[in-house]
Amino acid sequence: MFQFFMQFLKHPKTIGAVAPSGRALAEKMMEPVSFARARCIVEYGPGTGSFTRELLRRRRAHTTLLIIEQNEVFYQKLRKELEGEQDVYVIHGSAEQVNAYLPAYGFETADYILSGLPFTSLPKAVSERILEATQKALGEKGRFITFQYSLAKQSFFQEYFTFTGRLLEFKNIPPAYVMVMKNKTGVFSKKK
Repeated sequence: MFQFFMQFLKHPKTIGAVAPSGRALAEKMMEPVSFARARCIVEYGPGTGSFTRELLRRRRAHTTLLIIEQNEVFYQKLRKELEGEQDVYVIHGSAEQVNAYLPAYGFETADYILSGLPFTSLPKAVSERILEATQKALGEKGRFITFQYSLAKQSFFQEYFTFTGRLLEFKNIPPAYVMVMKNKTGVFSKKK
């Protein structure tokens, strides 16, 4: 918790919260995931690994996890913690590059992309690049699941995706919305 808080103080625009997500929110983020069919799950911005640990607990033996973390401290912590986990790859990089990472591990698209990124505090251009990359990475069938502390970015997400669900987790501090999205029919990039 202290390490997370220190990273928030150093990088408030990319960390986005003063404490890691709680167990209740991690469980709520898992609800839309069909673990029985998921071959590849990507996680953006795992931080200290609240969602990652829940993904590990629930995934099936045939599921590959690609964990993308930009923060050096969190990356090193997760890399050490997940060393030896089969088909789990911790990548020190940016969600903007997801379409370079997927083929490197044998996938064209992801079944699910879960995000802990703070879209409200990220620069708009960075958010746009991440969402455009996410569109391509999801293909026709994938789902994008993210959480936000408010609905302020909902219309921004709707420029890229169609909402298939929205859940509210009151037990998290602060309470959080879990948003479930898919690509708009036939659209895999906002910009033609």
